[in-house]
Amino acid sequence: MKVADLIGSRKEIFSITEETSVHQAAQYLREKQVRSVGVVDAGGKVVGVISHSDVSDKVAAENKCPAWMKASEIMTRELVTVSPDMTLEDCLRLMDQNTIFHLIVMDEGKGFLGMLSVSDILRVVASDEKARADLLESFIFPTR
Repeated sequence: MKVADLIGSRKEIFSITEETSVHQAAQYLREKQVRSVGVVDAGGKVVGVISHSDVSDKVAAENKCPAWMKASEIMTRELVTVSPDMTLEDCLRLMDQNTIFHLIVMDEGKGFLGMLSVSDILRVVASDEKARADLLESFIFPTR
């Protein structure tokens, strides 16, 4: 399975701007029920990522005020991106190599297509494994 197969049906791409306050970013993450979000500049180009751990590690743990800080101050700038034609196995390998849980999906023609999380991939893997187990069970214990 490829990235495009997994994210192709998504209707909404979650992102915030560099100027968004960290407080607003945290509210956005909670409202959208996501763990990470792309950060875009004024031109709409992805320039970073903010995750729950960025907020907790760089703001809460440092006793800083999230209302006074901008997303650009705490976002992760070293982006690990994938293309829609990349396999999910390659994505998992990239996540493991970089010790991250989200990848930015970029397309040369369309730009930022959203994010892929380890949870997205694990959901597919678990579904595939269940289907395999059900198939094996039907061979071992056929209904008569």
